Amino acid sequence: MDLPCVAWQKHVEQKWSRLTPDEKKCFSSLLDIDEVFDFGLSQIIQEDVDFLSGISKDYPVQKDLERAARCRKEGNSRFKARDYTAAVLHYSQGVCLASLSSEQLSLCYANRSAALFHLHRYRECLEDIDRALNHGYPSHLKHKLQDRRAQCLNHFPNGTEGLNTAKQGAGHHAEGVCSRTNSTKPNPKSPNSQQQNGSAPVSCLSPGLSVCFSPEKGRHLVATKGIAAGEVILEDRAYSCVLIPGMGGGRREETEEAGRVFGTEVRHCHQCLGETVSPVPCEGCSYARYCSEGCRRGAWEWHHRWECPIGAELSTAGVMSQLALRVALKAGVKEVLKAREPIRDADNDSKLIREKISSKNSSSKPITENMRPKKKNSGSSDVTSTEPEVNDPSAYYHGDSYLSVYHLLPHLNGHAPSLRFLCSVTIATLYLRLRQAGPPPVSWERGGASESRKCSNQSQAPEEGEAWAPELSLLGSVALRHMLQLRCNAQAVSLLRDTGDFTAVQSTQEVRIATAIFPTLSILNHSCCPNTSLNFRTSHLVSSQTDQGSADELVSTEPVATGPEACSAPVSVSAGVAVSIRASRDICPGQEVLHCYGPHSSRMVLCERRRLLQEQYHFLCICQACGLEQGDGPDAHLHCGKCKGPVKQCSVDGAGWCVCVRSSCGHRVSRSELDLRLQEVRVQLEQAVDLLETDRPDQSVRLLQRAVSQAGVFLKETHSLQGQLADAMARAYSTMGEWRGAASQLEHSVLAIRSQYGEDSIELGRQLFKLAQLHFNGGFPGPALSVISRARRLLSLHCGPHCPEQTDRRNYLTCGLREREREGSVSSLPLRNDVVEEV
Repeated sequence: MDLPCVAWQKHVEQKWSRLTPDEKKCFSSLLDIDEVFDFGLSQIIQEDVDFLSGISKDYPVQKDLERAARCRKEGNSRFKARDYTAAVLHYSQGVCLASLSSEQLSLCYANRSAALFHLHRYRECLEDIDRALNHGYPSHLKHKLQDRRAQCLNHFPNGTEGLNTAKQGAGHHAEGVCSRTNSTKPNPKSPNSQQQNGSAPVSCLSPGLSVCFSPEKGRHLVATKGIAAGEVILEDRAYSCVLIPGMGGGRREETEEAGRVFGTEVRHCHQCLGETVSPVPCEGCSYARYCSEGCRRGAWEWHHRWECPIGAELSTAGVMSQLALRVALKAGVKEVLKAREPIRDADNDSKLIREKISSKNSSSKPITENMRPKKKNSGSSDVTSTEPEVNDPSAYYHGDSYLSVYHLLPHLNGHAPSLRFLCSVTIATLYLRLRQAGPPPVSWERGGASESRKCSNQSQAPEEGEAWAPELSLLGSVALRHMLQLRCNAQAVSLLRDTGDFTAVQSTQEVRIATAIFPTLSILNHSCCPNTSLNFRTSHLVSSQTDQGSADELVSTEPVATGPEACSAPVSVSAGVAVSIRASRDICPGQEVLHCYGPHSSRMVLCERRRLLQEQYHFLCICQACGLEQGDGPDAHLHCGKCKGPVKQCSVDGAGWCVCVRSSCGHRVSRSELDLRLQEVRVQLEQAVDLLETDRPDQSVRLLQRAVSQAGVFLKETHSLQGQLADAMARAYSTMGEWRGAASQLEHSVLAIRSQYGEDSIELGRQLFKLAQLHFNGGFPGPALSVISRARRLLSLHCGPHCPEQTDRRNYLTCGLREREREGSVSSLPLRNDVVEEV
C-alpha cells in the first residue's frame, strides 16, 4: 500500500473539497515545499489526528496475550500434524504478540525451538532455547529444553566448540561471491567507492561510467568505454527501505492455512529484509521483527524508537509516508541543514565538488572538476545557459551521501494539487502524532534548525509535545519533500518466491517485498527496453559473534564484521538491502546506461506504458523501443484466420480491424471480436490451471487442447498466450509423469518466451532450466546438458556466475546429468522442486 488507506484518502478529499477557490488557488501556486507543509499543517485539527488513530485500529500492533495463546495453540496443532514450517510461523506470531514479561513468550520460544529442531535448524533451535530460559520458562519443564539442547549439540562436531564455529561462519557462506561488493574492504578498482565509519563501501561506480548532466535528461550515466554484457557497472545500497505488508493481516493467520496467509511482514527482517525463520520481536509492538539482536538494535537507533508508538498510524498512512519519515529521521537535522545550503559559493569557481567523475566521450556535459557552469551576463536578460546553475545541487553527483537523496527532484509542480494536498496533510498529521508520542529524536533536537525556516510561515502547533521546538516542523517539511520524491524515485525490491505449486513446471513468481530509495540508482534514466538488469541482496546487522544473520534469500549474504569492533559499533551502515546493476547487453562508449522503471516493452503495449510513465514520472517516453512500436507494420504475433498469412491492424470508421496483408485473401476480423476470442481462451486457461491444482491433470489436458485449437486459428506460436497454454500443458503432462510430452510442450513455451522477452532474457534462462529437468526425466541426458549450458549463460549474464541461489541447483542437476550420461542410464532424476521450480 504505497498511498494511505482509502478511508484516509476520502477524509483528506473532503478537507480539500471544503477549501475555498482562493485557498485552492493559493495552495496550487506554492513553489516551496516548506510552504506546502505549513499549509497542510494549518489545516490539521485534533479531530484529524483522532480520525487517523481511529481508522488505524484496523492495523493492530499492540501486544496481545490472548492472541499469542491462540497462535501457540494453532502452532501446536500444526506441529502434531508434522507441518513444522507452518508451526514455526504460528509460534513466531505468538512470540511477537506476547509481552516481554509474560510466560506466554517463553512458551512460544520453547515450542518454536522444537519445530526448528525437526526442520534441522539446530543453531536457531539453540538460540530459542536460550531465549525461553531467559524469559522465565517454567522450572518444572526446563528438563525438556536441556534434553533438546543436548540433542542439538550432537549435530555439531566437537559439541559447543563446533557450535561456536558455526555461529562465526553463519552469514559468511557467500564469501568470495560477487567479490566486487561483498568484501569489507573497498574495491581498489573502483575509485569512486566511499566509506562511512570504516564500513564497506555503500556505493560503487564502475570506472567506465561518467555522471553527466543535460537540461533535457538531468543527471544520467554514460559509458566512457565499452562495457561487456554481464559486467557489474554499479553497486548501490539503499539509504533506507520499508518492508511492504504481504497478504494476511489482522487475525486471519490464526484460522487459515499458514502458507497462504503469512506474507512478507512475518517472513523477513524489518531492518535488512533478509528472510528469517526465527525472528526476534520488537519489545514494544507486535509488528516489527528482526533476524537478529543486531538488526533490532540498529532499527531502534535509526528510526523504530520513534515509529514504534505510532506503528498503526504509519501502516494506515502507507509505505511512501513511512519511508519518507524514516529517511528524515535517519538523516538528522545536521545533514538536512547541510543539504539545504548552496552547494558552493557562486563567486568562487575554485570551490568544486569532490564527488565529480570525468568523462571524455559523452554528448552530455560531464560533471567534472574541469567544468565551470557558465555565468549569465548580468547586462542581458535573454542569455541562457545549457549547463547547470551554479547553486543548483540537483545537477551534480553527490555519491552515496544523504545529499544524493535530498537533491533528487521532488517534481512539486508535476503532482496534481489534490495529491500534493494529500501528501502534505498526511505528513503533517503524522508529525503531530509523533509529537504526542514522546520527546523529539536526538538527531532532531533544537539547536540549529531555526535558521533554516526564516522564510517559512509557521503554523501554530498544538500544546502537546512542548519538548518539540516549533523549528522542528523542519522534520515534517523534509519528510514531505522525500514523499514527493519517492513518487518518482522509489525502487521496488523484489525476489523470486515459490508459488506453492509442486509440479515440475511453473512454480515461482516475482514478489515485491519492499520499497527503497537508492542514492545512485536513482540517477539512471528510463528505457522500455533497458540495457541493464538488477539484482538485490541483503546483509545483516551484527553486534557480536552470536548475532550472525541467517542465509540471504535474495541473492547472497555479505560478510559482516565480528568481535569487539562490531560490539562497539552496533549500527553498521553497510547492513541492509543493496542492488547490483549489470549490463544486460554490450554497451558502447558514449552510450547512456538505462534502467526500466516498470513499464517494459515485453510486458506492456506502447500506449499503456506511456500513460503510466506520464502519470507517475511526468515525461513522455521516446526511447528506442517506443519509437519502433509507433510503426503500423504487420503484427508479428497474429496471423490470418483464413490463409495463415500476416495481418495488419488498422482503423476504419473509428473501429479497429485486423486485415490480412495478402491481396489474394483480404480476410479481416474486428478487433473487438478478436479480443472476445482471446478472452475465451484465457478463461479456458484459468479453468485448466484450477483443474491441475485440484489434482485433475487429465481433465486439464483436454481443456487445454481445446484452448490451443481455438488460439491457433489467429495466434502464432510466438504469442505470449500460446506460451502460457504450452507451459500449462507441460505442467499437466509432468504431473502425470509423461516427461517427453511435457518437454515437447515446454519447448513451445520457450519459443514464445524467447519472442516476448528476447534471446538474452533472464525469463528465457529460467524456462530453459525447467526444460533441462524434463529432458533428463524423459531419458535424454544429452539434450538436457545442452539446455543447461544455455541456461547457465543467461543466468550468469543477469545474476552473476556465482550466485548461490543458482549454483546449488545448477551443480545438483549438472552433476546428476553427467553421472547418468557416463553410466548410460536413462533412469529418472528424483524430482527436486527447489532445483527446477526456483532458479
